[in-house]
Amino acid sequence: MVVVSSLIAVFMAVFVLFIRMKASSKPTNAKKIILPPIFMSTGALMFVFPVFRVTMAELLEALLLGMFFSIFLIKTSKFEVKDDAIYLKRSKAFVFILIGLLCLRIALKTYLSSTIDVGELSGMFWILAFGMIVPWRIAMYINYKKLHRQIQDEDPIHTTI
Repeated sequence: MVVVSSLIAVFMAVFVLFIRMKASSKPTNAKKIILPPIFMSTGALMFVFPVFRVTMAELLEALLLGMFFSIFLIKTSKFEVKDDAIYLKRSKAFVFILIGLLCLRIALKTYLSSTIDVGELSGMFWILAFGMIVPWRIAMYINYKKLHRQIQDEDPIHTTI
C-alpha cells in the first residue's frame, strides 16, 4: 500500500510540475490561485470514515509541518508583469523544492507506515498537503492583488471612477 501511494505521489508531483510550467506561459488571475485549495478541500470528506481519523496531536503535527513546507513554496512563487498581464514567474528552485518535498514525503511515509495505520497516515498526509497549499495560495493571492492594484494605479485606462 505504501508503494502504491508513493507512486501516486510521484505521478501527482510530475503532474504539478507540468501544470506549473504550462501556467507560467499564460496570464494568471485570482480564480486560478484560489480554486485549487477549494477543490482539494473536498478530500476532507475522507474523515467521515473512522479509518482516516487522526488524533489531535497528529493533526497538529501534520498541519504545522505542512505550514512549514509552504514557506519554501511561497519563497519560490513570484509574479511578473508582461503586456499588462500578470504571469507566474518560472523558478528553477521550485522544481528542486517540489522534488525534495516529494522525497521527504516518501521517506516519512515509509518510516511512519510501520507505526501508524495506513488510513490515519493517509489522513495525516492529506492534512499536511492541505496545510501546505492553503498558506501558499493565500500568499500568492495577496501578492497577486498587490501587483494587480499597482498595474491599475499605473494604467489610467483600467482605473475605475
